[in-house]
Amino acid sequence: QVQLVESGGGWVQAGESLRLSCAASGRTFSASTMGWFRQAPGKVREFVAVITGSAGRTLYAESVKGRFTISRANAKNTVYLQMNSLKSEDTAVYYCAAAKIEFLYSGFRPNAYDYWGQGTQVTVSS
Repeated sequence: QVQLVESGGGWVQAGESLRLSCAASGRTFSASTMGWFRQAPGKVREFVAVITGSAGRTLYAESVKGRFTISRANAKNTVYLQMNSLKSEDTAVYYCAAAKIEFLYSGFRPNAYDYWGQGTQVTVSS
């Protein structure tokens, strides 16, 4: 049974940083794409960042480019999201997602992923 477990969320003030982690179990994702999405109250789930398995190529949403960094530790079957210079509009539940295959440019589509975590809340106070 595949599980994705996010951690690292919390409450911070604007301008501060957080690092989210997503630990996968039940399957190895080292050769697969993983991504981060977020959903604010009353809004649809939106793409944040994606990373491929082997080469670690990345793409970011325009709203987070230059502030967020996605990375992965394949030996730990874990993906990270380093979030710097946080803004109040970054407040949302952040979800980790994993696919069975590798892709990059489809990574912004939620239905491209096969597995999802339960989410972790990030609240940024201004």
